[in-house]
Amino acid sequence: MSKKHDALFDDILSGLDAQPTDAAPTPESAAPKDRGGARFLKRSTTIGDRLSGEIEEKTLKWVDPAECRMWAHHNRAYDLLTEDSCRDLIDGIRAQGRQEFPAIVRRVSDGGAQAYEVICGARRHFAVSWLRANNYPQFKYLVDVRDLSDEEAFRLADIENRDREDISDFERARDYAAALERYYGGKQKAMAARLEVSEGWLSRYLQLAKLPPEIVAAYGAITDIKELHARQLKPLLARPSDRARVLAAAADLAAAKGQGRVSDGAQVLAALKAAVKPAKPKGQGGTLYRRGPGESGITVRKKGRSVVMEFSDSLSRNALEEAFARYMADRFGK
Repeated sequence: MSKKHDALFDDILSGLDAQPTDAAPTPESAAPKDRGGARFLKRSTTIGDRLSGEIEEKTLKWVDPAECRMWAHHNRAYDLLTEDSCRDLIDGIRAQGRQEFPAIVRRVSDGGAQAYEVICGARRHFAVSWLRANNYPQFKYLVDVRDLSDEEAFRLADIENRDREDISDFERARDYAAALERYYGGKQKAMAARLEVSEGWLSRYLQLAKLPPEIVAAYGAITDIKELHARQLKPLLARPSDRARVLAAAADLAAAKGQGRVSDGAQVLAALKAAVKPAKPKGQGGTLYRRGPGESGITVRKKGRSVVMEFSDSLSRNALEEAFARYMADRFGK
């Protein structure tokens, strides 16, 4: 047998004879002949398992997180991670004294400053980086180094994050939409088969990724956008007249956000739907028409054969004109 093969077998067999020093004697250990037979069987089984591929070798390493960068197609928006959103993980790593579960990375061969790119484990990377920057320099980032193609990396990241609540529907939808073209030639059926999901389930997320940028901008954060929102807005965006109203309402919400008035996801969805179907004012009859959420607008109700309009004396000219225009469009159409 060559020296190379000798080294391979020495590595495979190393440590197989070691037993705990405090282990109680057994009948097998009392009989040298039997012990030798058991050791030979153990060696043979281990060799067979490794050569047959039944034992998978992993390369786990403790590294400085600065040696790692996010994969360009990672399905999590790293810039949205904060100390608050990762607080549970930060506290867990600090309490355990180390990171318990390895991130999955692959080597980078472009000659840059970082040796690895992160396929799964963005939150773990953020948590360890935060600890090192905040008086815990002893912590390192545990990584499982693998050899993966881009498509394999995509599927692996999807499997790990599919059921996690800390990654938003919109992040996932955006990732699926990019992967559809990048890896599957735009064929939804092929992609669904590879991900082992139904075509209908995948289609709903791809529809979410198609939301107009004006609507995305209306939300306080992309993490507020739900798959359900796209389903409810889809029929409104399909009709040209309704689409124009929804996009106008979205622009108002985006402008309000720029002035510090941020609505949560449910409020944004309600306001966008109300642009097509005006809301009923609370405690009153009639219909409320307004330029955007948070404004009093115009209350319109029928009184016999007449129409009564009421609005606050403080309502601005622009807000009044827009509210009245929405009433006219609802009454007579565009």
